[in-house]
Amino acid sequence: MPARARAERPTTRTVLLVEDEPDTREILCRALERAGYACLTADGPASALAQAKRAAIDVVVTDVVMGGDDRAGLNLLRALRDGGVDAPLVVITAFADVEKVKFALNEGAAHLLEKPFGAAELLVAIERASLHGSRTTPTVDVVLGRAGLTEKERLVAEGLLEGLTAAEIAVRQNNSEKTIRQHVTQVYAKCGVTSRAELFRRVYAR
Repeated sequence: MPARARAERPTTRTVLLVEDEPDTREILCRALERAGYACLTADGPASALAQAKRAAIDVVVTDVVMGGDDRAGLNLLRALRDGGVDAPLVVITAFADVEKVKFALNEGAAHLLEKPFGAAELLVAIERASLHGSRTTPTVDVVLGRAGLTEKERLVAEGLLEGLTAAEIAVRQNNSEKTIRQHVTQVYAKCGVTSRAELFRRVYAR
């Protein structure tokens, strides 16, 4: 887009929506445009990377499973970063696989949105991601801060959100696995959740 045209619409932000299901892609794109965003669409990683080369992207929203590849969206995150796209990333996921969630966070996902969701929820996710930037730390700080965790519990919670097992956290904290599991129980209780998946939702699906 010419510099003059961009200057005349300084508040318009561009969202790159990557979704391989045509109807879903169209519905979400229309919702984004009604909300005042410019929406670029892609049906997979290849077209998403091509779009990113042609236009400045402010936020990327990508599904995880596309075209039969259950890691397509995750691999796209890395490809976008390698290609110089530093926009906040919103990942659409069912939280079914902790390793996938860990990968997304490590690649800089700013928000994880759980299916099924409505257009209004996507708009909130985009706004939060835009506010927090390309990393999730501000959201983590808010949620864990409100839970009233002890310093030890906070470290355990951060390990859980990194995708570490209790045994891995125990090695990191120089504690027994039994002690760490006790801390995990306290973290879940104070955060009002019963599992790691629910903790991810509480922290990231906001």
